[in-house]
Amino acid sequence: MISAALRLARPGFTLDVSLSLPERGVSALFGPSGCGKTTVLRALAGLERAAGRVALGGEVWHDDATRRFLPTHRRPIGYVIQESALFPHLSVQGNLDYGLKRIAPAERRIPLDQVVELLGIGPLMARRPATLSGGERQRVAIARALATSPRLLLMDEPLAALDAKRKAELLPYLDRLHEELAIPIVYVSHAIDEVARLADHLVLLEAGRIMAEGPVADMLARLDLNLPLGESAGVVLDGVVGERDARWQLARLDVAGAAGSAFGLWARDQGLPLGRRVRVRVLARDVSLTRAPQTGTSIGNQLRGTVEAIADDEHPALALVRVRVGDADNGAPLVARLTRRSAHALELAPGQAIWAQVKTVALME
Repeated sequence: MISAALRLARPGFTLDVSLSLPERGVSALFGPSGCGKTTVLRALAGLERAAGRVALGGEVWHDDATRRFLPTHRRPIGYVIQESALFPHLSVQGNLDYGLKRIAPAERRIPLDQVVELLGIGPLMARRPATLSGGERQRVAIARALATSPRLLLMDEPLAALDAKRKAELLPYLDRLHEELAIPIVYVSHAIDEVARLADHLVLLEAGRIMAEGPVADMLARLDLNLPLGESAGVVLDGVVGERDARWQLARLDVAGAAGSAFGLWARDQGLPLGRRVRVRVLARDVSLTRAPQTGTSIGNQLRGTVEAIADDEHPALALVRVRVGDADNGAPLVARLTRRSAHALELAPGQAIWAQVKTVALME
């Protein structure tokens, strides 16, 4: 467990948070600019002297009660920021060697060869940073941070300085780190697309306070948080590839509810093998509701469900509706965006049986 109680007062801003983050996977700190995300990250790293306590597992890094404060260079962390901050006079190999020298040979838990392979930077080793693309530089910066064999990786909006193409190139490498390395990652972002793809645990910050936190799938399905998601409103679901239809180039993605009740969603076949675990994103704009199953429709995903909640959307003409599909008690959530006129015409209310039609499913690979 990563635990932290942090208090910091500045003119016009006060940070007061208590965190208990999983010691595995990606925990995302999410919220608008100025809400305190980077300040929390810097306090975990020891770069910001906040009052309180910070511990990783049984190792205490900071505790005001015992007057203990471990400086940054003694904390087993890797830190990646928006800009790669590589040494321009060193090659990629030289930059990695610099990180490697920070850790004694006996304490090197992550083999450098594994890091190089995970991030796909083998062909870049002899090159200087000036000859690399933005995405390549960030991959090298992440590799340098991992070369120190950190017990905690801190990432402060590592994709913010990249254009959409470079972000798309880098995201699969971050997926691999998530899947193959056992170290926890605390990831700061104000981009919900990144959070939905990468995070396991989500902490919502606003004005220096924690508004809510929990598993990312549960958090994105909540309608009471007033998250300003706009067109990105929707849910993420974990599933497996259950069937592939070679004729129509489709794959059935089986999503399990809380007690194992499952349903399938058809999506474009990405060539993944049967049984492969996947993360699925379903946007609210791609879900429509009907009181009965439909025939003569192009929408192939029709799921029986139960209305759980209805909330205002950002525009007064629209509403968001959370539907539990599959088993009424233990199924998985979907969120639909529809006009208030449609909600009125359907006489929607919590507890009502409904059919959800899912037009598009995004396989987050």
